[in-house]
Amino acid sequence: MNRSSFGSDNAHTATEQFDVIIVGAGISGIGSATLLREHCPDLSFVILEAMEDHGGTWRLHKYPGTRSDSDLFTFGYGFKPWKGDPIASRVQILDYLGEAIEEADLASHIRYGHKVEAASWSSNRAKWTLQVFRKDQEDAVQLEANFLWMCQGYYRHDEGYTPDWPGLDLFQGRVIHPQHWPDDVDLSDKRVTVIGSGATAATLIPALADECEHVTMLQRTPTYFAAGRNADDLAEELRALDVDDSWIHEIMRRKVVRDRANLLEKAHAAPDKLKSFLIDGVAKLLPDGFDTEQHLTPPYRPLQQRVAFVPDGDLFQAISSGKASIVTDTIDTFDKSGIRLSSGERIDADVVITATGFEMAVMGEIPFSVDGIPVDFSKTVTYRGIMFTGVPNMAWVYGYGHYSWTLRVDLVAGFICRLLNHLQATGASSVVPSLRPGEEKMELSPWTDTEYLNPGYLLRSLERLPRRGDKPEWQHSQDYLYESKAIPQIDLKDPLFSYSYERAPNAAANQELCA
Repeated sequence: MNRSSFGSDNAHTATEQFDVIIVGAGISGIGSATLLREHCPDLSFVILEAMEDHGGTWRLHKYPGTRSDSDLFTFGYGFKPWKGDPIASRVQILDYLGEAIEEADLASHIRYGHKVEAASWSSNRAKWTLQVFRKDQEDAVQLEANFLWMCQGYYRHDEGYTPDWPGLDLFQGRVIHPQHWPDDVDLSDKRVTVIGSGATAATLIPALADECEHVTMLQRTPTYFAAGRNADDLAEELRALDVDDSWIHEIMRRKVVRDRANLLEKAHAAPDKLKSFLIDGVAKLLPDGFDTEQHLTPPYRPLQQRVAFVPDGDLFQAISSGKASIVTDTIDTFDKSGIRLSSGERIDADVVITATGFEMAVMGEIPFSVDGIPVDFSKTVTYRGIMFTGVPNMAWVYGYGHYSWTLRVDLVAGFICRLLNHLQATGASSVVPSLRPGEEKMELSPWTDTEYLNPGYLLRSLERLPRRGDKPEWQHSQDYLYESKAIPQIDLKDPLFSYSYERAPNAAANQELCA
């Protein structure tokens, strides 16, 4: 039985107690737990992971060629140097995460096959109670914690996004979503069509090109690509000089962040110039006469969606060799042997791979309640994309769209650890962000500015996400350079933080905000 450091509670001894419960043993959960152990060594914690092993996204995604679409200097942790090539394979990332678990001695704190099915907060007891299904024993247990740290990622693992195409049920070939890649698939001598144009499609196609008869990338809308060597001259030079790995890692993180900030500035100040730069850079890798206007020119500004990096230009090598091709069109209907396009053309296919994206999971699709009232997160206002009005003692890790996800994991973890230590030091049992006097009439907007960031998964879920206000503290900023200074300087005595020092705080305010 674990005892809570926030105070004793002898009335519920049948339920296991923790100071902190972390949901998810992927890159967010492992990083958060490591920093929790470092900065809050006296707090008890457990990590609940629905899957059978660590890794989250990287455990689930096992389609051919699976790799990062961000550099591992920033996608890796600030506390653990990355020693390999900037773009890493799935296996390399899983190994890196496994090492992080071992180095922080987290293994005994992780409970695999534990799926959270409900989370309820009691203001009277200042505790979260989680209903958890244990897959190995096929039963349910209750766990309690003073603080809940949601690190479960941002999309649904049980199903990917597949549009409702006409005639799909008529197709007699095999349909595969990359999120659920089967072990028994054999693509030898098969005509394969990959529907989609993002990072997943760009990864799959070169990996399949040598295996199948031919692979076609069918895209409705082109994506911006950038191609380059899967290496960095500066990192190689520093390694040749025998510079310490931790120094190299920090130098490279700073370089990558600066380069990304410069790219974002160019996208804002000179979008047409950046557009030409990206398209011309890729065109050089393709045969003369390739129609870049049709196939490589998106209708949106650069970086409204992620630019897909193609290491060593492998996608374009596959196209140049004739093993792969791009078709830009919309689907009219499937039939038994392929796809008829809106232009009247058709694609014959034995296998169709739907690299069409995923469905977003808002708070892991877990039903939350506060004092018996269900929480509708779309009715809450976000505090810096981390906490939410009306929801006490809970934090959510949600990363960046244009920078590596993990950069924000480190920042959020630093803030939460400071907050947990503040609760202990002041004797507070709970904290919740609350709109300050005069802010009740503040204009609220969707979670993110869709002119700045508008991937499909986000647009499909905006109405379910928390709202943002017109002040920086009530927004989830996508600006890492700003947040890297603002988040460490958060004043925990700011009046927007409502602390409770009673075992029975006024629950009416929570109910009103969560209704």
